[in-house]
Amino acid sequence: DTAAVETIEGRVVLLLDGTGPRLGGRDLLDAVADAGATVVACPVDRLDPAFFDLRTGVAGELMQALVNYRVVLAVVGPLPDSALASGAFMALVREANRGAQHWFVRDLAELRAHLARAGRRAGS
Repeated sequence: DTAAVETIEGRVVLLLDGTGPRLGGRDLLDAVADAGATVVACPVDRLDPAFFDLRTGVAGELMQALVNYRVVLAVVGPLPDSALASGAFMALVREANRGAQHWFVRDLAELRAHLARAGRRAGS
C-alpha cells in the first residue's frame, strides 16, 4: 500500500494508490492523520463496495467523520455501475460536487480544478 503526499493549491493532499486493500473508515482516517492532509484522494477501487449503496450508511458515516476532522474526500475514478444506476447516489454526487467538502472526480486533473476553484472562492 503506497500513498503520496502533495501540496496542491496550498492544500496538503494524500494521494492514495489505486492498488491495495479496500479501506474502511478507520483506515482512511488513520492514513489522513498520519499524512497531516486536509484532502484525501481515494481511488474508487479502494472503497468498500458498500460505500456506493447509500442504504448501508457507509458513505454517510465516512463522509461525516471526514467533515468532523475538516478533511475533504475526493473519490477518484469512474463510479461503479451500481452507483450510476442509483438516483439517490447520483444526487449525492451532484450535491457534493457543488460544495467544498467532498467531491467525486474523474481523475487528478479534475481534482486540481476543484481545488483551484475552492481556493479562489476562499480568497474572494
